[in-house]
Amino acid sequence: MSRKQPKRTAGNVVFKTMAGVFISAVICGVGFGVAAADSSDDVARAGALGFDEATQTATSTLQEPAPEAEASEEGYYEQSVLVSASPRTIDTSIEMIEEREEAERLRIEAEKEAERLRIEAEKEAERKRIEAENAAALQRVANNRAMQGMPDYGLSEVDWSVGREAFVAEWTSRIDAYLSGSALSGYGYAFAEAAWDYGVDPRWSPAIADTESGRGSVCFLPCNAWGWGQSSWDDWDSAIRSHVRGLAEGYGYSLTSSAAVVYCPPNSGFWYSNTYEKMCWI
Repeated sequence: MSRKQPKRTAGNVVFKTMAGVFISAVICGVGFGVAAADSSDDVARAGALGFDEATQTATSTLQEPAPEAEASEEGYYEQSVLVSASPRTIDTSIEMIEEREEAERLRIEAEKEAERLRIEAEKEAERKRIEAENAAALQRVANNRAMQGMPDYGLSEVDWSVGREAFVAEWTSRIDAYLSGSALSGYGYAFAEAAWDYGVDPRWSPAIADTESGRGSVCFLPCNAWGWGQSSWDDWDSAIRSHVRGLAEGYGYSLTSSAAVVYCPPNSGFWYSNTYEKMCWI
């Protein structure tokens, strides 16, 4: 059985049409109101800043570059800094290192020069002190001899012009007289011959033997009457010739202040004056 359809009348149609129009109007009014509210807010903000929405959009686009562009510009800047600043930095560092090295070199040279001058000054002061000490010692020797009524003969010159035979004969006699009664008695010939052979004052070695060992009476090593190094010999003849040769090679022709400092540094002044006095007696 078919359902009976309601009968359409003109009034029903009009009513339904008006209702639909009213509902559509309400919906559109709400939508337009929301849109208008949002639009009015954006316009208000844009107006407060002094530009419209289009201008704001364009400005934002310019102020905020794309991430890729920002990274590219930053990389270019860093690369430019490395390329342009690094050489200057390295050159400056090298210059600073070179300047420090040069300053250090000059400082070391100045210290070495100051040390050299100090050592030279000390040596000169020591030389003058020794000379003054030796002069005072010699004066004391002269004063003592004068008080005892003994003449101060001084050191006479050695005559080398007489020839070997005459030279050896003269000095053998004089040295034997000086060493008479001592452990070195009778060895004047060895002293005289060695003095001629090595060009040394013939009085020097016998006098040192007197200063150091009482003419060989008290030797700290066998046949070493001169307190000379750590040497020893089997006999006096070899010992005498070795000592005279050593004087020629290491100390010079005859007794001097400088030789005394080298030979007996602990008490060179006393050693010098003692040896000088003994040489005067030969």
